[in-house]
Amino acid sequence: MSEYFKSGFVSFVGRSNVGKSTLLNTILKEKKAIVSNKPQTTRNQIKGIYNSEDMQIIFFDTPGIHKQHNQLGRMMNRTANRATKETNIICLLAPCDEYIGGSDQHIIKLLSERVDTTIFLLLTKVDLVNKEQLMNKINEWKDLLPFQEIIPISSTKDVNLDILLKKIHQYLPVGNKNYLVENVDDVSDSTLIKEIIREKILNLTEEEIPYSVAVLIENINYEAKTNITEINAVIVVERDSQKGIIIGKGGSMIKEIGMLSRMELENIFDSHIILKTFVKVMPDWRNNPRKLKDLGYS
Repeated sequence: MSEYFKSGFVSFVGRSNVGKSTLLNTILKEKKAIVSNKPQTTRNQIKGIYNSEDMQIIFFDTPGIHKQHNQLGRMMNRTANRATKETNIICLLAPCDEYIGGSDQHIIKLLSERVDTTIFLLLTKVDLVNKEQLMNKINEWKDLLPFQEIIPISSTKDVNLDILLKKIHQYLPVGNKNYLVENVDDVSDSTLIKEIIREKILNLTEEEIPYSVAVLIENINYEAKTNITEINAVIVVERDSQKGIIIGKGGSMIKEIGMLSRMELENIFDSHIILKTFVKVMPDWRNNPRKLKDLGYS
């Protein structure tokens, strides 16, 4: 191990829907977190490990910090807040093409208390603005916190991600790998499957449905001889009317959810997938601590 090898923890924080999950997936070159244009897509902290010759980074993708309306929202905000305390570098993500709003101000106040932590500002979606707009946005942000670095990036266009990794290496402490295996994360097969299914629901439905849905994996059975994986999944909603929307006319919606989920899961697991989905009404599950725990939120 080189004496210049560095390792440490880097958290992505920001309000909902600013591109944290897309950035994590792009850096790791594989899907660790689901992506949607709906706010509050990420509900749990997602961990992904980046390895190179001279460093190991443990990335944390956190839920978007938002105005909380239920127990689930409070849990998500606590998760994001905790990630700012347990890290070497905090990367605050904010879009280049959007104004600084109330949620941003709340995060700025939160991060102002992290006086001993290195903070980067990552201005995302830089490909959507011109140089003048970018400079104006940098000037809006630069005095709000003592940022060690301000880096304009685009995850979809791979702009300045190499610079981001170099800057992270510059600020991380010298040290050995925290994880000895080359490719590790804390996303179990069950968690990945339920998140893939939830992603399809997020992208196919509107209004209150995305925020009222959870997925529970009841069973995963892999048969090596046939390379077939059988999965039983329960889609949880809060009201009968939502159940009807998820099922769709003649079962059309749940069939599409199942088809799209199965196609992606077959690519991920390199196995033929038999996915059986059911819909269950669980009233007010987002405000019930026991139900939240049963559904994997704690």
